[in-house]
Amino acid sequence: MALGVLLALHAPGALMAQEEAVRQPVVVELYTSQGCSSCPPADALLAELAGREDVIPLALHVDYWDYIGWKDAFAMPGFTKRQKGYARAQGEKMIYTPQVIVNGREDAVGSRPMKVADLILKESARLTPVRLTLARSGAELVITIASKVKIRPCDIHLIRYLPQQQVDILRGENAGHSITYTHIVRDWQVVGQWQGDTMLEKRVPFDGDAPVVVLVQEQRYGPILAAARLR
Repeated sequence: MALGVLLALHAPGALMAQEEAVRQPVVVELYTSQGCSSCPPADALLAELAGREDVIPLALHVDYWDYIGWKDAFAMPGFTKRQKGYARAQGEKMIYTPQVIVNGREDAVGSRPMKVADLILKESARLTPVRLTLARSGAELVITIASKVKIRPCDIHLIRYLPQQQVDILRGENAGHSITYTHIVRDWQVVGQWQGDTMLEKRVPFDGDAPVVVLVQEQRYGPILAAARLR
């Protein structure tokens, strides 16, 4: 995408001076399930985002399709809870798959590439005053957050994901298909809060070689203000 042609100061939400604001990777959360026949095109679309430094794709497999004959081994109740939390925050009464939520702000049907691309482009133009950096230090991950502008309180989310795995589905709506899933979230923790008015350095245990993502997100399923990844 030709992001260089966008005028950052005219982007929605770019309310701070240019020198105080930065661009952040766009976080694309896909709510999906191995038991959902409408999901494979969305899973494939998420895979196409691999390798892009300006996008952080995350596949959150939900558990509410497990009853139709195939239990999704990647599904976690916490991902269903997170999707429901977004729905409540946005005044929606129902959840569905495949759903994409971009930067915690807007959503789309995950199998509609043009709509998803439009949301990514829109969020790519958004500036944030929050600066987030990650660094390894032995068996710890060092998270540093700062802003020159007062920010509402935020949660600090730490996510580990599996880059790719192929699954042979034997039952349910996708029976007989072999599907390659990508960016499969296997662990999601809230490791602290940031009050938004001072610089924060936080150290958390860090081991293994799975990629790690950190999000700074306004509380109660608000917008994601900053994101960073170590692969």
